[in-house]
Amino acid sequence: RRAGLRGNDHMTTWIGRMAAAAIVLTAAAAGTARADEVAAGVYAHDLGPADREGGVDIMAQYRTDPIKSWTWLAKPSAYVLASANTQVSTDFLMAGLNWPINLGKTPWYVLPGIGVGYTTGKAGLPPVNAPGLAPAEVQRRLHLYYTRIDFGSHWEFNPHLALGYHLTPKWSVELSYEHLSNGQIFHQGKNQGLDDVGGRLVYRFR
Repeated sequence: RRAGLRGNDHMTTWIGRMAAAAIVLTAAAAGTARADEVAAGVYAHDLGPADREGGVDIMAQYRTDPIKSWTWLAKPSAYVLASANTQVSTDFLMAGLNWPINLGKTPWYVLPGIGVGYTTGKAGLPPVNAPGLAPAEVQRRLHLYYTRIDFGSHWEFNPHLALGYHLTPKWSVELSYEHLSNGQIFHQGKNQGLDDVGGRLVYRFR
């Protein structure tokens, strides 16, 4: 059993390193593409079924122009996203790819994407039913169970989707959905995840 646990730890470490490498590669891709947009917004935090955590998330995002040389990936744009919560220590840093899709000749567009990154949220809450716990410790663990998300892993995937509208050639607004999940890949077991919905203002440099 201990050997198996060591094997799982080794796999988690390996996957974490791969995720870190993906972030570095995304940042490198962003460096090869001219800066396109920055965005900032406010999001309702933890709108999933459990609804454990409070506060709001303040998010800032950097995006590139479409990477035209990546035709094998349909010319995505690269992004880096940072988020800080106003109430709990569930912050995160994500990086990945977006695929902007204009809706005909209208000012509307959609922005699907996927990324990977790290959250400072709880990963592996202590069990409440462990034997020999003092009543005070049971209450402390119950409080954590009802008020914190158990992500299972600090490494998370970041699928997302936005609906945007161009106000001017330089300014846009977006309604967006951000999700965090370990996908049962970074961790086998707990995967409560995070669902955020909010709005953001986008500024285009050129």
